[in-house]
Amino acid sequence: MATKRKVKFIFITGGVVSSLGKGITSSSLGLLLKQRGLKVTIMKFDPYINIDPGTMNPYQHGEVYVTDDGSETDLDLGHYERFLNISMTKLNNTTTGQIYNTVITNERKGEYLGATVQVIPHITDEIKRRIELLKESDNYDVIIIEIGGTVGDIESLPFLEAMRQFMHKVGRTNAINIHLTLVPFIKSSGELKTKPTQHSVKTLLEIGIQPDILVCRSERRLTKDLKDKIALFCNVEPSSVIEGRDVDTIYSVPLAYEKEKLDEIVISKLNLKCNPLNLEKWKHFVKRVVAPKYKIKIGLCGKYIELADAYKSITEAFIHSGAENNTKVEIKWIAAEDIEKDGPEPYLKDISGLLVAPGFGSRGIEGKISAIKYVRENKIPFFGICLGLQCAVIEFARNVCGIKNANSTEFNEKTKQNVIDLMLEQKKVKDKGGTMRLGAYPCNIQKGTLAYTAYKKELIYERHRHRYEVNNKYKSQLAKHGMVFSGICPANDLVEIIELNNHPFFIASQFHPELKSRATIAHPLFREFIKASLSYSNKKKMTEEL
Repeated sequence: MATKRKVKFIFITGGVVSSLGKGITSSSLGLLLKQRGLKVTIMKFDPYINIDPGTMNPYQHGEVYVTDDGSETDLDLGHYERFLNISMTKLNNTTTGQIYNTVITNERKGEYLGATVQVIPHITDEIKRRIELLKESDNYDVIIIEIGGTVGDIESLPFLEAMRQFMHKVGRTNAINIHLTLVPFIKSSGELKTKPTQHSVKTLLEIGIQPDILVCRSERRLTKDLKDKIALFCNVEPSSVIEGRDVDTIYSVPLAYEKEKLDEIVISKLNLKCNPLNLEKWKHFVKRVVAPKYKIKIGLCGKYIELADAYKSITEAFIHSGAENNTKVEIKWIAAEDIEKDGPEPYLKDISGLLVAPGFGSRGIEGKISAIKYVRENKIPFFGICLGLQCAVIEFARNVCGIKNANSTEFNEKTKQNVIDLMLEQKKVKDKGGTMRLGAYPCNIQKGTLAYTAYKKELIYERHRHRYEVNNKYKSQLAKHGMVFSGICPANDLVEIIELNNHPFFIASQFHPELKSRATIAHPLFREFIKASLSYSNKKKMTEEL
């Protein structure tokens, strides 16, 4: 039996304001430690009372990130996976709702033997138990734990108290706190101000937590004098005050932290034994992100286009696939409702490829269908995801197969030409939370297809989040007119991938490939989509020059 390693813990907290980038900091530090040969994972504590973000409107919380085991989680887990190239599970994300749900369920079962159930010890003990569960799940060297929210928020207090207790228990040689703060630049005085950082640390100290390292977000350079001042008033070593200046891409953050020696400081404080840092592959990737050789414009058609976080994994997958093709992908955000109003021509005539995004509900559907018809007929590369596949099937059924009223029962419950229908196992589902087809499922790839060219394998596993599917009653009719079902789930014969042969690139997936794209390893379908779009763009330029 392998000997269990001594696990070290790094707690990441944030102060002053939200959205400072705790997730990117956690991911960047995790990458630096992983590239030194350490086995690293990251955990996110979310203070909201929802069980998970699955029922939240994207305007509330951005996209819902789905793991292999079918957990609907915070979008920060996407950053963890993309940077570290590892897969997360339900153990990597815990919410206040999950904590209270477990404690109340235990109380109803009588497991507290008549005790008065309180925040301390019952809630804090459950938080610490979740950390131990992750620790025991694998042989980790380092577990990074990001605590959501901002220090001073009422919602975060139980997590911070549990963190204080946990650090006290394991000792400061085994657990440290990195506190992320803001050092704002005041334009009228021309100065960077340290007072917000001082107050943030003071709030932490009132809880009983002394930060070991401060990462100071700023749009300007922190001078040595400024770092010394922060160190003095926050009771940390000057070398442990790290500059977190704005950079051109989130993928440059690990390189910025490397220059500030953040990983070396962490290694020293936790007495970690590890290898020299190797970032050559990452640096090559970042170089292609920052200074690519080519540039193309890709249309992204959806209904949340004013909210980029709703499509966070898709936009990041474009960066990854762009880098593999040495290409900058400029996204043209296209509202499906605008196409319904004005037609597709004004919005699609200047793009080199179109991605129709996933989503739910009937709003903008006819616009998506109209957009797909345009790119199909004009031979512009097309990629559909989840709802994008369903819209592509409806469009093909109506305009190629002659099924004039083809539709989905999601948009028209009374349709008699339901080429898209509610999945059989979904018809008895009443609760909305965590009840979709979620997580990784197998898919058999047909040889000789576009999908096989991309994957170069016959069996894949991809992540899902949907309730509706292609109605198999219409498969033969669709196939007769040229639709290829190149990916099928072997367990229940569900359509996973469709494509068209008489087109430069036309493919759609029922699953969400964006969820498995990694920074230095682009997803095969995204990679081939950008490759085809680049080829289309070059041919179009040559034609225009003639």
